[in-house]
Amino acid sequence: PGTSLTFELDRIRSLLDDLGAPHEAWPAVHVAGTNGKGSVCAMVAPALTASGAKTGLFTSPHLHTVRERIQVNGAMIAERDVIAWLNRNRQRLDRQKGLTTFEALTAMAFSYFRDQGVDVAVVEVGLGGKLDTTNVVAPVATAMTTIALDHTAVLGATEAEIARDKAGIVKSGVPLVSAPQT
Repeated sequence: PGTSLTFELDRIRSLLDDLGAPHEAWPAVHVAGTNGKGSVCAMVAPALTASGAKTGLFTSPHLHTVRERIQVNGAMIAERDVIAWLNRNRQRLDRQKGLTTFEALTAMAFSYFRDQGVDVAVVEVGLGGKLDTTNVVAPVATAMTTIALDHTAVLGATEAEIARDKAGIVKSGVPLVSAPQT
């Protein structure tokens, strides 16, 4: 409702398939919610790294550089790696009609994590959950931070509608940790 963007998973699935399904090379901790997603990711990723896991982290938005969104063991993706990936995949990106910047960044992150051999990636949902570009990962755990009114033009006008969308990351048989919800 009220937006010209089309939220769906077909474009990202097609692009990821074209890239050799990099999102299938590692398990994920998938984090959704309204408030605190970034903080949860900022705590979980270093905890996994401290436990000995090579850990990818994909977050949004960024504060200073888009490279902040893609990290391995706390180190941002190098500028040369961003440029090389874009140059290497320009034709793939151009073939995907209607591809968004977030979808391209998601594909870059997932490819980078595969290429870096991460053991696990902590993946923050960009917007909502059900049709968010990140909702193609295979989570070993999911987390739901506090849900409140946000992105109402896209997700719905009530907390219940928004919660329904964000709960789209919940998968059968996968543990969910949730903040208290209203």
